[in-house]
Amino acid sequence: MQPTSHPQQAQCAQLAKAFKALSNPNRLAMYMDLIQLEETEVSACCIADLIDRLDIGAPTVSHHIKELVNADLVHVTRDGKFMRCRLNRETFALLGDFFKHPTASL
Repeated sequence: MQPTSHPQQAQCAQLAKAFKALSNPNRLAMYMDLIQLEETEVSACCIADLIDRLDIGAPTVSHHIKELVNADLVHVTRDGKFMRCRLNRETFALLGDFFKHPTASL
């Protein structure tokens, strides 16, 4: 008989993925940009804008975006020839709850 998994294990795994992705300074800067955009009328950011802001190459930005997507921190959509990033509000809320009440959220 296998031990039953606790719902908290899924949250811990999700938080660990998010923290790992955000441990890179460039990814953290990208995520912080998206948080700021979320508070404005423009809730999505073109990947080309991130390249300009961070002054790093397109392949590096693409890699970082992929890591943020894999950690469920952002969503990426195609808008014509442009790729747009948007904050994943569910994961953002999970992170917020964790920092407000670390022991209660798990």
